[in-house]
Amino acid sequence: MLETPHVVVGAAIATQIPNPLIALPLALASHFVLDKLPHWNPHLYSETDKYGKPSLNSTILTFIDLGFSLTLGTLIASRALPDFGYFATIMAACLVSALPDIVEAPYFFMGVRNKYLKRWINIQRSMQFDNGIVWGIITQILVLGASFWWILG
Repeated sequence: MLETPHVVVGAAIATQIPNPLIALPLALASHFVLDKLPHWNPHLYSETDKYGKPSLNSTILTFIDLGFSLTLGTLIASRALPDFGYFATIMAACLVSALPDIVEAPYFFMGVRNKYLKRWINIQRSMQFDNGIVWGIITQILVLGASFWWILG
């Protein structure tokens, strides 16, 4: 799944459950639940395996998605201001909801190859429910819509 749905779901959890002791573990768990939904994302692993690094298109899409998720997460969290504690909880939920994928970044984008990262990537890959691009993007749009409904409702 792209990072944007992960981040927005993490933010939604924290907006509804402002206690960080509850919201942060739920935001982290949401990552693995969302990866079980049919979705599409760039195939960073297969491209890296084949070419030694992700394709330029996948890299560009990944960084656009990252920027978009950071922007949305910050905008959602800013609604909590001036309560900085609540703002920080939402931002932390955004981070931990994407953390399982963020941990993989050194492998794909910095050439860090070690058995621990490889093991983590294989665990993550085993949890994915990859789908075609059309239905995979539709699923993610629905997740975003439900999350914003929950945030704004």
